[in-house]
Amino acid sequence: MRKPAPKAIGKARRKAQRKAHAKAAGKPARKAKASAKAAEPAMDLAVGRRIRELRRARQLSLETVVARTDLSIGFVSQIERGLSSPSLRVLATLADVLGVGIAALFGAKPDDDGASGGVVTREAQRAELKLWRTGISKQLLSPAGAENRLNLFLVHMEPGGSTGDELYTHDGEEAGLVLDGEMTLTVDAETWSLKTGDSFRFASRRPHRFSNPADDAKAVVLWVNCVSPIA
Repeated sequence: MRKPAPKAIGKARRKAQRKAHAKAAGKPARKAKASAKAAEPAMDLAVGRRIRELRRARQLSLETVVARTDLSIGFVSQIERGLSSPSLRVLATLADVLGVGIAALFGAKPDDDGASGGVVTREAQRAELKLWRTGISKQLLSPAGAENRLNLFLVHMEPGGSTGDELYTHDGEEAGLVLDGEMTLTVDAETWSLKTGDSFRFASRRPHRFSNPADDAKAVVLWVNCVSPIA
């Protein structure tokens, strides 16, 4: 029997090695992607559970909540069960009905033992709200709590991340400073392009929206929200 030439054997061996290396290199990426997908529904479940807890604590029925918003009862029910990922506009609307700021929907992290007395928030204790369908995530820099009226956030916007085309309103006042990248901010009928170092402030009852117009760079904004005390 004629044996394969050494050159052919070497070529086949190198091809097999490249294939093995490519396969090995692809595993971490696929695993990370699967992990990210697993975290997304978990985030929706946590937010939905928090909304349901606040609604029941205030003795509000789903019908009452829906009557005070432009949302359907089926949609709100899906949000509470973690079956739908709400936008920032929807969360702001629900927070208004519940008489809290958006920060109240974060809840506290498990390792937050309250040792700081509600004054200090360590980096490892930051609660995070990922609006993964819109490319926006918010880290709560101030202590979590439903009764807090002033809250500080670190907002991350992926390239193209946006609150949506529709303007929205909610209770309170807000201000911010662009730490990295750029953002587009619309308030009423006027739109501004803000870059690193630019800041803003407006009443949250004014219709507004914001986005990251960049195609290849994230935007990071230090954001302050202050909501009115419950009457």
